[in-house]
Parts: sequence; structure tokens; C-alpha cells
Amino acid sequence: MVEVITCNERTEDVKEDMRTDGNGRTVENVAPEPVIHETKEDPETQTQKTRTWIWSVVYLCFYGFMVQLKPGEPFITPYLLSTEKNFTSEQVTNEINPVLTYSYMVVLVPVFLLTDYLRYKPVLILQSLSHVSIWLFLLLGASLLEMQFMEFFYGITMAARVAYSSYIFSLVPATVYQRVASYSRTSVLMGVFTSSVLGQICVSLGGVSYRMLSAVSLGFVTFGLFLSFFLPWPKRSLFFNQARLEEERKEAAQSELAKMKPEENDGSVAAQGSNHKYPSWTNTVFVQMLKELKNVVKVPSLRLWSLWWVFNSTGYYLVLFYVHILWNKVYPATDNKHVYNGAVEAASTLLGMYVELLQTLLRPHLSYIQLQVCIQICAHSINNQMMEPNPCPTCAVTSFAAGYVKIRWNLWSELVIGLITAVQAGLLLLMGITDNIWVCYVAYALFRGFYQFLVPIAIFQIASSLTKELCALVFGVNTFLGTVLKTIITIIVADKRGLALNVQSQFFVYFFYFTLLTVVYLGCSAFIITCHYRNQRAQEETTEVAIATELSPMTTAASEGTTAHNGTSIKT
Repeated sequence: MVEVITCNERTEDVKEDMRTDGNGRTVENVAPEPVIHETKEDPETQTQKTRTWIWSVVYLCFYGFMVQLKPGEPFITPYLLSTEKNFTSEQVTNEINPVLTYSYMVVLVPVFLLTDYLRYKPVLILQSLSHVSIWLFLLLGASLLEMQFMEFFYGITMAARVAYSSYIFSLVPATVYQRVASYSRTSVLMGVFTSSVLGQICVSLGGVSYRMLSAVSLGFVTFGLFLSFFLPWPKRSLFFNQARLEEERKEAAQSELAKMKPEENDGSVAAQGSNHKYPSWTNTVFVQMLKELKNVVKVPSLRLWSLWWVFNSTGYYLVLFYVHILWNKVYPATDNKHVYNGAVEAASTLLGMYVELLQTLLRPHLSYIQLQVCIQICAHSINNQMMEPNPCPTCAVTSFAAGYVKIRWNLWSELVIGLITAVQAGLLLLMGITDNIWVCYVAYALFRGFYQFLVPIAIFQIASSLTKELCALVFGVNTFLGTVLKTIITIIVADKRGLALNVQSQFFVYFFYFTLLTVVYLGCSAFIITCHYRNQRAQEETTEVAIATELSPMTTAASEGTTAHNGTSIKT
């Protein structure tokens, strides 16, 4: 809705522009050109729009809850290794699991771009179709190739997780981002919690087989696919649809102006229409952000935390992909009732919801950038892993504690990262050599907890100095580089065409990987701290010299007089 305001329509007095000739006489009055202002919508229209986005959010949250109801998900690895599927540990480790990494790397960039270009909904439908394919292959498939196809579709669901986490921001006004994000996140957590509890009850109390649990999961994801077709279609996105939306707004304003003043605007509107040029793809926000990436590398803090994101997340997810196989090797459960994966996920998810509630109450000042990225990272840890439990209690507590750590990160970042990476290396060594399943559980929980402790710090260090578009692109590039590195390591270490190491040997490799990172971080830390204190000492010495110079008496000869041309002294 637009409003045309001229000088004689304004409420305050505005003088018209006057033209004069060379003698200063007035020739004519020229009214200023009409000014187009956006007016506030009437209450009825505003109420209708508010009601629309509220129902959209309610439906999206219901969809987010339902698509998480997969009670068989915590038990996929035990199912593959059980007598029902009868795959060996070597097959799962060296031939089935690696396909997940390869698939994720191949589809990550196309899905990321299509998510924004197609405005989320088609990607959510694709994700639901992939969920259905996963459980169909798991339920009906029996060959190794079919299980590899299952992993391929799981890679698609992992890549498409960003669609749901960012979709909700395109439906609502910016003033309610934090509130609706908490609703969206809570619905996902409740779905995971309900799914885990249901799966554990079915296995431990109901004696339900893994096959029946997979059939139940197939029914739930099929219903989720049905729901995805009725999701609202947003009009805007982060990168590709901003220019189009802006053009639509301009055209709407010009059309409204032409209706209100047809005799005055026929020529001008026609001229604008003839000169109208659609923006080139080189002027899109995405392309401009790509050009800005080179400046990000020049900032030391952004460079450090981006490298941490790439290298440490690579090792972290390699551990997560294979830890369930390690558990099965340390303690091969012959009875399904003694497999408590669902209970562990339910407990950790419940504690995670409690901690997130505290974060919402105690930290209401989160910016949109931090909020959106945090939601995406949380969705990353909830939705994308087939071989891992959801956030453990240690992860939730350490992530919450990280928000209150007060450190000069520009000085101590490398040292903190190095020490934590060293502890993680020790935990991986312990997991590789122990034959006690409970020690393995605790070491794994601590390993994840230390990583999750640094995640919010890295998010803040990267996101606090970037726009939301550039921030999303930086995290996307970091994730892609980490996925490429993860793929390279998987080909060398885990794939049967490489070394094809067993799971315990792989954990020794991951131990050496984290040890190497520790040496690099601590070496950089020693260099930076040494340079800092050396520069500080030099500055202190310079300051002392400057103070001493200011307090010293000035030369009396220079202050008392000057010398004349004939050599005589003249008093001043």
C-alpha cells in the first residue's frame, strides 16, 4: 500500500519552489514532485497477516515434530549387525558407512543452493522422500548394495536439514524470530525425545524386533511426507530471491501511483518500464558474498575459528560415525533388551531441552545472526546423524557453560583449543584400548562435551563480526571443506579400497589426528603469547621513556633567548 503526498496535501506548511528570471522576478511556481511513502497497514490487514504466520508456524512445528518420530533410528547399527540383517562389522565399517560421507559431500552444495533458490519447501519434500527411501531400503533390502543406497539417501537428508532450520525465518517478521525459533527447536526436540522413548519401550518392554520397529518408523516418515506437501510457500529467502522481491515492490508502488495520478504518470511509468533492467546474476547477494570471502581469511580470529571448524569437526564426526560399531565390538549384546541406545538419546534430549530453556530465559539478548546460526547448528546435531545418539547431557551442560566464559580470545584462543584437543586425543586413546563398555560410554560423552563446549564460542567469534548472509556462507564453506577432508580420510582409513582398518585401529588413527592438531595449536599459541608479551614489554619501555622526556627540564639557553645576526644575545 502506498500513499502519494504533495505540497497541498501535507498537514504542515511547505513552501513551493519558485523560479526567477535574470532580474529576480518570479516566473512560475513549481510544485515538488510527489513523494511516495509506505503507510502502515490497517489493523484488519495486520491482524490477518499475523494470523496467517501464526498458523504457518504451528503447522511447521507440528511437521517438525512428526518427521522426528523414527523409533527405529537409535537401533539402526544394532539392526545391521544383528542376525536379522547379518552384516559383518567389517562390511558396516568399510563398505556401508563410508557411503554416507561420500553422499553428503556430493549433494551438500547443490542442496544448499537449491534450498535458498527454491525457497525451502521443495527441499523439505525431497528430504521426506529420502526418509521414506531410507526405511524402505532398511526394511526390504538384504544386499550390501541396497544398504549403500540407504546410506546415500541418508546423506541427502543430512544435507537438507538446513531447509527446516532456516525455513521458519522466512515466514515470520523479524521481531518474533527468537520466539518462533524456540518453538521450532522445541518441537524437534520433543519429536526426538518421544521417538527415543517409544523405541526403547518397544525394544525393552514390548520385545519388538528391529524389523517391526523399522516398519513403524516407515509409517511415521510416510505421514511426514504427506504433511510436507501442505507446507506454506515462503516469498523470500536469504540469497537468491531478494532482488526479485525488491522489483515486485517497486512495480507495485509504480502501479499504485499510476492509478492515483493517471494523467501525470502515464509518460513516466512508460519510460521507467522501457528502461527497466533486471539485475544480472553477478549482482546477486550470493555472488557478492563470495567476493567478500577473501576478506574473511585476512582476519586472524575468523581464520582460526574457521580452521578449527574444518579440522576438529572432521575428526568429531568421524568418531560419531563409527562409535556404535566400536561399542558393539567392546560389548557385543546378544539380547536386544540390553541395548539402551533409545534411553540414552531420550535422557540426553530431555536435559538438552531443559538447558535450552535456561538459555532462553537467561540470555534473551541473542542477536538474529547468533540465533539463526545456533538453530542451524543444533539442527545439525539432531537431524543428520544415523550412527550417533543425540546431544548428551555433558554436551548440553558444557555448551551452556561456554556462554559465560570470559577470556581474551584474541590472545588465548589457540591455547584453549590446544588443551581441549589434547584432552580429546587422550579420550580417543582410552576408547581405543579399553574393554569396559562403561568407560567407553563416559569417554565418548566427555569427548562430545568438550567439542560442544567450543561450538558456541566458535559461532560467536565468527558470527559477531559478519552480516547474516556472509555468516551463513562462511559456515557453509567451512562445512563443505570439513566434508571434503572427512571424505579424504574415510577413503584412506575406512574404505575397503584404502587401508580398510577395523574400528579400533581407526580410533588410533583419530587419536594421532587429534594429537597432530594439538601440537599445531599449542605451537601457534606459544608463538602468539610470546609475541604479545614481547610487544607489551616494548610498549611499556617506550611509555617510560616518553614520561621521562616529558618530566626532564628544558635547555635554558633555548628558553631564555635567541642570537642576533651580529652574535649578541637577545632576551625574549
